[in-house]
Amino acid sequence: MNGAVLITGISAAGKSTVAEALAERLPRAAHVRGDTFRRMVVSGRADMTPEPTDEAVRQLQLRYRIAATTADLYFEAGFTPIVQDVILGADLERFTKLIRTRPLHVVVLAPDPASVEARERARTKDGYGGGWTVTLLDQVLRRETPRMGLWLDTSRQRPEETVEEILSRIGEARVDDDLQ
Repeated sequence: MNGAVLITGISAAGKSTVAEALAERLPRAAHVRGDTFRRMVVSGRADMTPEPTDEAVRQLQLRYRIAATTADLYFEAGFTPIVQDVILGADLERFTKLIRTRPLHVVVLAPDPASVEARERARTKDGYGGGWTVTLLDQVLRRETPRMGLWLDTSRQRPEETVEEILSRIGEARVDDDLQ
């Protein structure tokens, strides 16, 4: 596989696990965790909410720019960057234009809300807060996010099965032609 891969979906959809497992399957790959850049802000952080402040949006856009630049730098150094973050709505198309690496593959993990809720309960971290619920974020995914790349219902899949499906269908995830 050459180029870059973006894995997105709502919180607890399995993005981190799948991105890490995919990176492990490739000969030279880097897992770029978008949330790491959010956590780097020590003071003055403004997190996203259903009614975000201008500052929260500005910080989210900064996080996306840093992730895209990091992916490009890894690609230039000979790695396949696997970028993983919650990138929904119009931000998905904007992100695909921030990252210069081509080909670019977008994979959207879209398990059903009941599966996400079960995964969220099993996690040690809390992916929901600030007014977000699984239902609300799932609605943003399904109603506002452009249908680009490869959308996978991973409700009944183990992470290894999802990685196998991504690898076998990677051509369907390519979005270069959509970006012209």
